[in-house]
Amino acid sequence: MTEGVKEIFGNDGNRSGGSGAAPPAPAALAAKVRTLAPSMTRSMQRVAEAVAGDPAGCAALTVTGLAELTGTSEATVVRTARLLGYPGYRDLRLALAGLAAQQQSGRAPTITTDISVDDPIADVVAKLAYDEQQTLADTAAGLDTAQLGAAVSALAGARRTDVYGIGASGLVAQDLTQKLLRIGLIAHAHSDPHLAVTNAVQLRAGDVAIAITHSGATEDVIEPLRAAFERGATTVAVTGRPGSSVTRYADHVLTTSTSRESELRPAAMSSRTSQLLVVDCLFVGVAQRTYEAAAPALAASYEALAHRHRSSPR
Repeated sequence: MTEGVKEIFGNDGNRSGGSGAAPPAPAALAAKVRTLAPSMTRSMQRVAEAVAGDPAGCAALTVTGLAELTGTSEATVVRTARLLGYPGYRDLRLALAGLAAQQQSGRAPTITTDISVDDPIADVVAKLAYDEQQTLADTAAGLDTAQLGAAVSALAGARRTDVYGIGASGLVAQDLTQKLLRIGLIAHAHSDPHLAVTNAVQLRAGDVAIAITHSGATEDVIEPLRAAFERGATTVAVTGRPGSSVTRYADHVLTTSTSRESELRPAAMSSRTSQLLVVDCLFVGVAQRTYEAAAPALAASYEALAHRHRSSPR
């Protein structure tokens, strides 16, 4: 296995080691392919695209047959299976058979998410709605719940939480910190890279730093996370690229999924949808862990603003 594959599959660069998660369910296979394909070599992409595009046909092939079909080697097929989360090719074939059975029992989507400049607004609504649903479903299917649970535990007991994000990811960082503040936790969102770094160097063990970046390569986010990591804070990366640079400094990696980028719908729009789902999962998990303190804090914050939402007297 190459070093690149090790980093993606085993997350060897993280202090916490692998998550030990079970192989993904058949329904999660297509989501895993969409999420991991950009991090694969071209030969591995051919294998991944083949199994996602024709699960029934590939399930009937031996490892040699799939290698011949995709113009790759048996070793590449096995590496691809492991990268997708399966111990070996036999386990991948079983998942492909299960996915094929699920697809045969239902109907394929009747719409495509490609939006053109002359689409009627009703078609735009339908396509975007379908795209959002698919993005959320893919993110949920591919989310490592062991990593999520570990991140929740760290947040629930943190002295302080810093969240880093730029652009659209910065909006998601603000959303998470506002949620944490409402249940009485100390949290700060940093979109200014200088402030992010100067705050990160103050963190230590018992603190949490979260980096939100779809590409996983945003240096303004990686730099403060690295500073927090080096000072012993628990670090979390929320990213659409599980093998990207940001994960080198993350104890826990939470992978998001996005739909295909198009001219009228850049990656920032679809990535934000999946990031917000992960943020909500983090928040609800923390609220559950700290319920005795969180519930009164939520009630107090709601009551403090209630008068602003009441109808004015006539």
